[in-house]
Amino acid sequence: MTDAPHDAATALLASYAQNPRTVAVGARFLPSRSRVIDLIEALRRLTFPGFFGTEPLAEDALEAVTRRRLGELDALLFEQVRHALRYALNRVGEGRGGRGDDCDDCDVEARAVTDAFIARIPEVRRLIGTDVQAAFDGDPATDHTDETVFCYPGIDAIFTHRYAHELCRLRVPMLPRIMSEVAHGETGIDIHPGATIGEGLFIDHGTGIVIGQTCEIGTGVKLYQGVTLGALSTKGGHDRWAGKKRHPTLEDGVTVYGGAIILGGNTVIGKDATVGGSVFLTRSVPPGHTVSMEAPSLKVSPPRVAPEEALRGFDWVI
Repeated sequence: MTDAPHDAATALLASYAQNPRTVAVGARFLPSRSRVIDLIEALRRLTFPGFFGTEPLAEDALEAVTRRRLGELDALLFEQVRHALRYALNRVGEGRGGRGDDCDDCDVEARAVTDAFIARIPEVRRLIGTDVQAAFDGDPATDHTDETVFCYPGIDAIFTHRYAHELCRLRVPMLPRIMSEVAHGETGIDIHPGATIGEGLFIDHGTGIVIGQTCEIGTGVKLYQGVTLGALSTKGGHDRWAGKKRHPTLEDGVTVYGGAIILGGNTVIGKDATVGGSVFLTRSVPPGHTVSMEAPSLKVSPPRVAPEEALRGFDWVI
């Protein structure tokens, strides 16, 4: 073996000391990304019983399985919320081994948060049901709602978001962001857990959609691939803009087609309005109005040589 591993280790150890923001050595309470993924999957099995899992779920076993799964979820969620609350206290002042290590109140709060979250699961599941129906109603390419549950990245993204949003409302640090970024990585749809979304959101295709933290989206909204609901440039730094409305509002029944960019906390897209593809908006649109780009001027040029000449010399035998 050469000296390369030894030299690299020395350099890495020095970099750990130089950049402590990327080091969590000695931290007793850290949220676990792998356990958060387990949490998402536990919620998926509770939300869509029978659809996901290694074995079929018999009807006469549904009650027992549901109660067992809720018990497992309770233990997993309590563990991760407890860690997240203690982690947040230890991060105050960038210190390690701080107040979170001995925070008895954190366990009490974690229990209260876990109970409140679990009590919300039936209502969140109802909301997700409206999203499943909206996906079926809005896409003639699907044959059944089962297909939207199994196959549609928009359903996967909004399913994860609705539960992450509940944790966000309960002021749980870190866990909602981990959940949203797991969904982002799997679907290409980036929804901040702070975004408020009404019933029956239909995300078609979904790739490249961005929904910012302070977005407010009404009922029955349709979003197509590549839509950005974002913020204008936040000059002045983090503290100036934290907690302020920075992202647009979409009222009930709005449709936004592919590639549209809508920016700004004061931007309101009125009820039943339509925003066409590739539109760039930083101002409000009245209810029922349509915003679209003028058709671009296209130029179609003939090939420089005849097609048969362009293909001459190619051997197409495979």
